[in-house]
Amino acid sequence: MNMKKLATLVSAAALSATLNANALAQDTIALVVSTLNNPFFVSMKDGAQKEADKLGYKLVVLDSQNNPAKELANVQDLTVRGTKLMLINPTDSDAVGNAIIMANQAKIPVITLDRAASKGEVVSHIASDNVAGGKTAGDFIAKTLGNDAKVIQLEGIAGTSAARERGEGFKKAMDEHKFNMLASQPADFDRTKGLNVMQNLLTAHPTVQAVFAQNDEMALGAMRALQTAGKADVLVVGFDGTADGVKAVESGKLGATIAQQPEQIGVIGVETADKVLKGEKVPANIPVDLKLVTK
Repeated sequence: MNMKKLATLVSAAALSATLNANALAQDTIALVVSTLNNPFFVSMKDGAQKEADKLGYKLVVLDSQNNPAKELANVQDLTVRGTKLMLINPTDSDAVGNAIIMANQAKIPVITLDRAASKGEVVSHIASDNVAGGKTAGDFIAKTLGNDAKVIQLEGIAGTSAARERGEGFKKAMDEHKFNMLASQPADFDRTKGLNVMQNLLTAHPTVQAVFAQNDEMALGAMRALQTAGKADVLVVGFDGTADGVKAVESGKLGATIAQQPEQIGVIGVETADKVLKGEKVPANIPVDLKLVTK
């Protein structure tokens, strides 16, 4: 083989490799998730992965471990990795702003999932109607126990749009049904914290009739605390409709859960990313349906 022909083959191979690398970079989208230590967000990731596989994208998933500094580092990492679009599930609606601004500066479009961002430019926000969900939870408590019920609320992570909106919806129901709010305290969307906070609140408020927990993990923790204290007659309502939450409703331990569709949020996130990358216009807000799950 003469040198000229060899040189042509080498340059053709190099060009092909470059084109393949570019195609791969073009096909990469990222999911920065608040935590994978919560079944809700694992379902969201699974939905996104399923849709990415279906549409032929490479999905890079990074876990922020509920830490805004880790979230910022994850986004920084992605800006140099040839990511074409970022799906971000914020750890905190305010803190995520800096990460989104960093992606904006790198000209990488951002879509937020489940929790909104208060700063930075976002192409689309995909989430359940959390305000409506909080109101539905309160209405269910009123329907079961009547007005003037003595209620405790376990709040999610302060600063997340989900906690703020669910609380806002529940307050609407509370005002309408004249609930007696004995206490409202954060347990950070965490089962163990839900258990510990509930144990402490029970000591101070033994006459509680109902608990609204802003997610199923806290609801299950609260349920355990009530069982231990021998209070089987307290109505507990959760939020998310996780597998454990639904199972607890079916067995009669949990009164109800407001079921989100986390997998669907992930699916719609990738579907929307696909449209954005193809230059199509997408809605600024995409609501995902909720449903009340009772026995």
